[in-house]
Amino acid sequence: MPAPTVLEAHLADLAVALREYRRAADRLADWGDALAATLTSGGRLLVAGNGGSAAEAQHLTAELVGKLRHDRQPLSAIALHAETSALTAIGNDYGFDEVFARQVRAHGRPDDILLLLSTSGGSGNLLAAARAGREAGLRCWAMTGPAPNPLADACHDALAVAAPDSQIVQELHLVSVHVLCEHVDRALPLPVDAAVTGAAPQPVASTRAAPRTGVEVVLDDGAGPGVGSRGGTA
Repeated sequence: MPAPTVLEAHLADLAVALREYRRAADRLADWGDALAATLTSGGRLLVAGNGGSAAEAQHLTAELVGKLRHDRQPLSAIALHAETSALTAIGNDYGFDEVFARQVRAHGRPDDILLLLSTSGGSGNLLAAARAGREAGLRCWAMTGPAPNPLADACHDALAVAAPDSQIVQELHLVSVHVLCEHVDRALPLPVDAAVTGAAPQPVASTRAAPRTGVEVVLDDGAGPGVGSRGGTA
């Protein structure tokens, strides 16, 4: 029997991890409700990660500040690792373990949410951020690889992907990001028009051409008929 291809082997490992991962459904729904309530009441989401997990975290903030599917109000979410000048200054002056913690102390407010992503669950800078978040009164969540791990223990709640391969962990973290944003959108109380203006949602404008307004005048200069319009309303 031929050996499985690289793709087949990877998908087989992903399929195994998916069986356990399905148990995350209720946690993601609860997180989505809590995050929507926080963000629509003036709170903020702070996120951080290293390497591939930094990319996953920044993907999440892009979906919240922008949109997932449909237009809605922008939601406050900051990826701490994307603030490169602050990141490098803090790392240079205070050490790499402080690059996120100091930003949490600067930007975090009680009842904000801090979400930390790590495949290993052991990154020193994320553990320091979790401690800073708890001290500042933030609600701390983690997305990690297999539990138990130090980061999951340091946070109020954690979604731990039970897969030994960090690639599979990151792929399911991305699924978690999309599902979390879907739950946030479903939990939002009002569509963007109503949230911003206080008015009832307006129907989508028709793409059909608007009817003419004004007075149409037939001009005949001897070269044949023509049509023009004069400004004003009928």
